[in-house]
Amino acid sequence: MEALFKNLLELDGGLFAKQLVMWVIGGVLIFLAIRKKMEPTLLLPMGFGAILMNLPNNSGTAGVSEVLETLYNAGIANELFPLILFIGIGAMIDFGPILSNPKLMIFGAAAQFGIFMTLSFASLFGFDFKEAASIAIIGAADGPTSIVVATQLAPHLLGPITVAAYSYMALVPVVQPPFIKLCTTKKERRIKMPYNPASVSKFTRIVFPILVTIITGMLAPGAVALVGFLMFGNLIRECGVLESLSETAQKILANLVTLFLGITVAFTMKAEEFVTIGTLIILCLGLVAFIFDTIGGIMIAKLMNLFLPEGKKINPMVGAAGISAFPMSARIVNKIGLEEDNQNFLLVHSIGANVSGQIGSVIAGGLILNFFL
Repeated sequence: MEALFKNLLELDGGLFAKQLVMWVIGGVLIFLAIRKKMEPTLLLPMGFGAILMNLPNNSGTAGVSEVLETLYNAGIANELFPLILFIGIGAMIDFGPILSNPKLMIFGAAAQFGIFMTLSFASLFGFDFKEAASIAIIGAADGPTSIVVATQLAPHLLGPITVAAYSYMALVPVVQPPFIKLCTTKKERRIKMPYNPASVSKFTRIVFPILVTIITGMLAPGAVALVGFLMFGNLIRECGVLESLSETAQKILANLVTLFLGITVAFTMKAEEFVTIGTLIILCLGLVAFIFDTIGGIMIAKLMNLFLPEGKKINPMVGAAGISAFPMSARIVNKIGLEEDNQNFLLVHSIGANVSGQIGSVIAGGLILNFFL
């Protein structure tokens, strides 16, 4: 005990205070993971890692920094972990809803509006173009894409950007509903949408990921790795001959990589670099990005309805699911729809907008890399 107090007294007072803040942040992330069940496979290891990285004298005999740095260089600096995770995400996604109703694809683009708004705001706060672009990609509502972009453009901001991206994804049930209700009327929230899953053939499901990869490679080469791994995972799902591999990718692979991703990102959450005014600004800008993503998708749906006949109108709430917070945002839209009308099932359509947002987010990330690298 005496040795412990001696170590604490020898520490710089300001640094130890910041380390205490990081313990609190780590505790909050662990609380959200366990008590609220918000992204537990990522927030729990990230929270524990934040505490682990900010113990007094952890760089001495314990060697925690060295271990996490090795994992960081092996899995994040070279983008390996996020890309492997995309295989698992792709294997989880059913593109049937957007293939049966291609109009939903537009929401994947519309809901990226928050990226460009946040890019402007971040520049006003004094971040340089690469830093602003890395912060803006939080608006993609896609953790792996945020990590890939930040790693290449602003690695020193990777910690706060990752925390912001995944925290707001986990907080979608809190962030989105007020703005969805603010931007829609009760009548609009009760609009019903038909669905015919039989209209999508197996051939179409197999060809779709291949074509998307080819088109992305031609139009946005910077996004081809992200989109390619996502589509490869989906091809494993849809081909029909790799069922066990598809199940492994969806569950074991995705969960294991997410766990390593979470605790490895904690390497960038050192108190002296993380506890700054800049981090607070990044967290605020991340919230702005999510809000504008939600509003942008809803407004595009409202605009489309001006030109669609009765019976084919889109429930504007589906536009809010165009962000890539898969599948939380889609579930929220469906829940609000059922609250307004217990026969208004919007899950299939909101999932369609959600997965189009997944594609839109990785393409947006690739375009930003093309532009700023």
